[in-house]
Amino acid sequence: MAFIGRKLPEFSLDAYDPSKEEFVTVTDKDLLDKWTVLIFYPADFTFVCPTELEDMQESYKELKKLGAEVYSVSVDTHFVHKAWHDNSEAISKIEYTMIGDSNKDLTRELDLLDDSGKALRATLVVDPENVIQTIEINADGIGRKANVNINKIKAAKYVASHPGEACPAKWESEEDATLTPGLDLVGKI
Repeated sequence: MAFIGRKLPEFSLDAYDPSKEEFVTVTDKDLLDKWTVLIFYPADFTFVCPTELEDMQESYKELKKLGAEVYSVSVDTHFVHKAWHDNSEAISKIEYTMIGDSNKDLTRELDLLDDSGKALRATLVVDPENVIQTIEINADGIGRKANVNINKIKAAKYVASHPGEACPAKWESEEDATLTPGLDLVGKI
């Protein structure tokens, strides 16, 4: 299934918001009008997952400065998310909202459910209209590096506001050169 350019489906899911220490409901409408990073992971109380979520927390403030919000998503319940937050040194640092997709509807709709019934290790960058702009999916044993999402947000925002331009590899900021695809570039890069 193609992900890029696909709009997120409608959803309404229970979540744990550690910054408020309360249960909340998150809907697709909550993601509108801002850039969003959705970090899907297999399960709470596991091994690679807490290292990834803690790493995402380390990039969270920078992502917020860029106008992006972060949500983690697994097929655990919001109750399990709170218990994990209360009992894990790594997860207790998290300030972003942890969504529970215990019915697996969102995960299944996005084709991110593995054969064992858990979420794949996937990261989506979603634009303010809830359209998927980037996706990264790793095998279960391969953890993701969260700070790459800072550059993905910067590049996606730049391309969205500069139609016809493209950000080449290693592009990091508006000071870096971009490309304007056209006949004059064919075979010259």
